[in-house]
Amino acid sequence: MTLPHCPKCSSEYTYEDGDLLICPECSHEWKEGEITEDVIIIKDANGNVLTDGDTVTVIKDLKIKGSSSVVKVGTKAKNIRLLPEATDGHDIDCKVDGFGAMKLKSEFVKKV
Repeated sequence: MTLPHCPKCSSEYTYEDGDLLICPECSHEWKEGEITEDVIIIKDANGNVLTDGDTVTVIKDLKIKGSSSVVKVGTKAKNIRLLPEATDGHDIDCKVDGFGAMKLKSEFVKKV
């Protein structure tokens, strides 16, 4: 018998504990057949799962649209807010040190 993947993080390493299924990677617990809400997982450039309130670091120089300024590598963005419904790819809303509020793409940041 194969167990279903975790509905929260899609891990294949789920296991049974009584009537519960448990994911060892994200600690999500659910009952088989239980309807769970669709959860969108946003990961950084290294594959780490991001959550609201995390601090991230920019891994590539980023040009600011409509300006001649550049966000340099290593710039920190504290207390991020995830935007799972982003259609333009900018799935992080944050305040960047020295620049103010802006949206970033998760593929250009890493979790601190």
